[in-house]
Amino acid sequence: MPIEREMSMRALLTGLLLGMLLTPSNVYAGLKIGWSFNMSIIALLIGFGFWQGMATRFKRQPSWTMHESNINQTAASAAASIVSGGLVAPIPAYTLLTGKALAAGPLIAWVFSVSFLGIWIAWYLRPSLLNDRALRFPEGMATLETMKQIYSHGQEAAKRLSVLFGAALFSALVKIVDTFYWTFPRWAPTAQVERLTFTFDPSLLLVGFGGIIGLRVGLTLLFGAVLAWGGLAPWLLAQGLVELPPGSTGPQFALLVEWLLWPGVSLMVCSTLTALALRLIQTRKRKQGRASSVLGQRPAWAPALCLGLAVLLIVCLQMLLFDIDIVMALLSLPLAICLAAVAARVVGATGIPPIGAIGQLSQLGFGIVAPGQVPINLMSANTAGGAAGQCTDLMNDFKVGHAIGATPHKQMIAQCLGILAGSLVGVMVYKILIPDPQAMLLTQEWPAPAVATWKAVAQTLTYGLEALSPSIRWAMLWGGLAGLLLGALDAIATERWLRWLPSAPALGLAFILPASISLMMALGAILAWLFSLRWPALAERFVIATAAGLVAGESITGVGASFWQLLNNL
Repeated sequence: MPIEREMSMRALLTGLLLGMLLTPSNVYAGLKIGWSFNMSIIALLIGFGFWQGMATRFKRQPSWTMHESNINQTAASAAASIVSGGLVAPIPAYTLLTGKALAAGPLIAWVFSVSFLGIWIAWYLRPSLLNDRALRFPEGMATLETMKQIYSHGQEAAKRLSVLFGAALFSALVKIVDTFYWTFPRWAPTAQVERLTFTFDPSLLLVGFGGIIGLRVGLTLLFGAVLAWGGLAPWLLAQGLVELPPGSTGPQFALLVEWLLWPGVSLMVCSTLTALALRLIQTRKRKQGRASSVLGQRPAWAPALCLGLAVLLIVCLQMLLFDIDIVMALLSLPLAICLAAVAARVVGATGIPPIGAIGQLSQLGFGIVAPGQVPINLMSANTAGGAAGQCTDLMNDFKVGHAIGATPHKQMIAQCLGILAGSLVGVMVYKILIPDPQAMLLTQEWPAPAVATWKAVAQTLTYGLEALSPSIRWAMLWGGLAGLLLGALDAIATERWLRWLPSAPALGLAFILPASISLMMALGAILAWLFSLRWPALAERFVIATAAGLVAGESITGVGASFWQLLNNL
């Protein structure tokens, strides 16, 4: 049987180019709604569609092999997942709390380094995790099934691509019109409702994300928005716990969220940590498969040397960029390795990357070891979160590669080049979108819920609960108790009952997002559900492609519009 081409130049360049094009979508979405999107399947479809089309059009063009598709999606997903390195959470939170913003060069080095560490942790975890039958890696399996499907039915990939590009074009045109030609009205029935952020937001990105997250999460966001902004917010104003400036008009998101974020963060942190702990207990009870001693590893010195380089980079950058003591910098490394391993097992078992929980658990750990030190609390914890993010992304790619007989060290090369490209593009996009984090973040335009979460946890651990008003402390207590209950139910409930439970992370998120965003995401989830009821076969093939196109079209256009406005202001 002939050996397929694998790490060809065109496969690498295609993956890197797609990663650089898709990274802005995740940065934009992360700052808007606190979520990012796995880009493996999008990169897979685009790469296959282009190169297979070229092979058909020009007969001498060699066909695009399955192994090349795997290298392409590995590099692209690595670049797009660079947001887990801290760009949309601890790094902006650090700026908000300290007033210090890193220049582009040091920021690129930092984001790359924490991601580079995660890659080599994944390399050493690979033999045991891939042969553990209890770990299915659902995201990786979804990519693998899509790959098998498009190679069995080539026309299917072309149809899905047409839908994706059509949705992206429509979303981009709506964003262009709204930005440059005619601003769509942000309508609200009354001034009181508008003040509580219940306005119409003509964002197709939000509708697309609603289609991706599903009905359970979408309805939870709707319920959370009604509870937080329709119930608690008017009560806060009536009781004088939040006071608005005289004569203020329009949505009052910035003032109200200063109170509402605390119960929301408590709910999210407690629920994610509870669910994480229970899932770990469950996975340990399952029978472990035997680890293969040989899975195509390179000589032992090569990965060890790269892991050592990653450690050196992390320690030096923590000391140079954040004035963190060498002992604390070194302490972040075993914690990062342990928590990345935890995250990889959870993703393998559930498909849910617990990056937020890993980051918050790290913050709690450093809050105990080094109380009152914001840089350590945020950036040492960022090491664990960033490493866990890249580790889980690569483990999903390894799962695909293992199933098709790919060469692991070639996937490592693609992943390393991917994070380099993602670091360069992601940091530049972040700098363009948010030139002034202190003035722009935690606002109606850029709610940045992940930033709010990291900032709130750091503030609590630094200044203590005594710095908060009694009403906020009571709200945090009730939010934490609700999170414990929902997190436990989420971990132990069967698939049949899970769909009837509210999503705890989404419920907490609704307290931090403007109600307008939650409403539009809920609308997208409901529309996707209704479509699946009426046309189930079509929904299975095209709903995710349509939703992904809506997300990509608006986000990439939004980044381009910000860049254009920046050039005009120079």
